[in-house]
Amino acid sequence: MLKVQGLCKRYGDTEVVRSLDLDVRRGECFGLLGPNGAGKTTTLRLLLGLIEPDCGSIEIDGIAVPQHAREARMKVGVVPQMDNLDPDFSVCENLLAYGRYFGMEKSAIAARVPDLLEFAGLAGKADALIAQLSGGMKRRLTLARALVHDPDILFLDEPTTGLDPQARHLIWQGLRRLIADGKTIVLTTHFMDEAERLTDRLAILDHGRIVAEGSSRALIESHIEPVVVEVFGEGLADWTRHHAASLCRRFETVGETLFCYLDNADTVIDALKHAPTLRYLHRPSSLEDVFLKLTGRDLRD
Repeated sequence: MLKVQGLCKRYGDTEVVRSLDLDVRRGECFGLLGPNGAGKTTTLRLLLGLIEPDCGSIEIDGIAVPQHAREARMKVGVVPQMDNLDPDFSVCENLLAYGRYFGMEKSAIAARVPDLLEFAGLAGKADALIAQLSGGMKRRLTLARALVHDPDILFLDEPTTGLDPQARHLIWQGLRRLIADGKTIVLTTHFMDEAERLTDRLAILDHGRIVAEGSSRALIESHIEPVVVEVFGEGLADWTRHHAASLCRRFETVGETLFCYLDNADTVIDALKHAPTLRYLHRPSSLEDVFLKLTGRDLRD
């Protein structure tokens, strides 16, 4: 459904996207992960034909972008990072206006509105103004709006940022329905649990390059130890100095927490029983551990 080869984009002396290759299959949810400044949003803008690449090729369902971006965008639905709903229109009018951009007849759009509102959990809100909606409602409406013209592929740029857990789960429920219906989704997110729950495959970007690609499970198995013990509390520095190197397969101290990466946590947990001032969290490794190992823990602005 989406094929990208050798994609590059430079701004001045900064290469924002570097020789990017992507192959997204029809009917799968593909994740693009990366810290701020990794090139995710620039990549989406390139895929949509909003900016021109310096090198490389893009095809959406066999249509070359940006050469035929207008035709390609007829097959695409977009949920941008920030909601851009028209505040002067009602919920229903936002859907009607957006459908007209794709050349749809007003009657055809109106026929789809009830199902779209039901999908978004906004049944009964057709006449509500945008200012009357909560943040979660606005986000769900933006997703419903992207589906007005029944696109084959959806580009979702951080669709649940700023939402409370209940709203996030409603969005996830809707996205799972779309995936089950055979829609292709390209998703960027900063939520690792979201990527683990929704994506079939994902790519981790850093400094414009793909540093890892595969399913969440495959990336965890290939890049990180299976078990993590997080240790914190009074006396951590002394315990780390005397025990971490001998007990942990790999370890790092971040702030006031020691992260021990292990094949088996029994030895570390036994040792911690003799350190009553320390507390610990024992858990399986996750996609977030992989992400931080590959991209680092330094704050990105």
